[in-house]
Amino acid sequence: MGLMDYLKGQFLEIIQWTDDSRDTLSWRFPDEDKEIKRGAQLIVRESQVAQFVYLGEYGDTFGPGKHTLTTDNIPILSTLKGWKYGLESPFKADVYFVTTRLFTGNKWGTSNPIMMRDPDFGIVRVRAFGTYDFKITDPKLFLKEVAGTDNHFRLDEFADTMRSRIVSVFTDAMASAKVPVLDLATRYSELGEALLPIINPVTQSKYGLEITSFILENASVPPEVEAAIDKRSSMSAIGNLNDYVKFQMAEGMGKGGANPAGSAAEIAMGFGMAQNMMAQGAFNMNPAAASAAPAPAAASPALSVEILTPAQVAQTLGVTEADVISSIEGGQIKAKKIGTQYRITKAALDEFLAQ
Repeated sequence: MGLMDYLKGQFLEIIQWTDDSRDTLSWRFPDEDKEIKRGAQLIVRESQVAQFVYLGEYGDTFGPGKHTLTTDNIPILSTLKGWKYGLESPFKADVYFVTTRLFTGNKWGTSNPIMMRDPDFGIVRVRAFGTYDFKITDPKLFLKEVAGTDNHFRLDEFADTMRSRIVSVFTDAMASAKVPVLDLATRYSELGEALLPIINPVTQSKYGLEITSFILENASVPPEVEAAIDKRSSMSAIGNLNDYVKFQMAEGMGKGGANPAGSAAEIAMGFGMAQNMMAQGAFNMNPAAASAAPAPAAASPALSVEILTPAQVAQTLGVTEADVISSIEGGQIKAKKIGTQYRITKAALDEFLAQ
């Protein structure tokens, strides 16, 4: 091996990366401890950016194209290396290729429920998941905060690294948006679009990433909150509770005793009917009267009651209640006034009829 062949093997003349994968975010060019020759060719393809790093400090960034490396077009690296007088000797630096294309269909989700303040239910726990698309906009910041010194940073590593960070940003964005839990299910698509202006300033300033699409596919609440939502929707569907109870009672009467609901409705209906009959004096509340002889066939059932109201006397006599009150005030029918109401005994009615 001649001297020229040896020197040629010690220097890098062409630096490039032919990316045949779909999951690589950043890749460090393997220099094999070689120095970069002055005038070496740097080839950067579309959807790539080449980032120079010298002794841990970020140097020049090159976009797509073919670049000849001299001290004239690497001013930052020239300053870092101290080439104050245009020294054009070979140099050593790390070169990272960063993919700037759009990465689509990345999944995100909350491993634990996030706490939200809701105007309807107070503080609730919400689980959410979905997908997002992103691209790298600041290679230096991305390498510093996300990829680090990884020689080959892949999408699966990125997902593990960024999942919790994306969820944290989503939580902050939801808190800022103040969207009620009841509106989440009906606003999935527009909610993602509404969250982008809140999420992107954070991801760009912290990680050098732009989220181009953020999709919320599902948001769920604990079972007890779901039950409360179901109850609220049921009450809204019922509408007027009084009408609903009447309907249930009528339906239960139609079904008879075939099921517990029908029996309960019948009991409720029967109880209501009994109350109405008691108010009209259809039941004898005096035990002594219960043992007395039955009333004559021509007499009304109301006559079995020892104390009668003017309305009951009017029904027995076939006159109006006003006529009975007039007779009471005229002295023809003996009665006692309790408060504002008259009460007539059966004996007083019999005496009136005997006149």
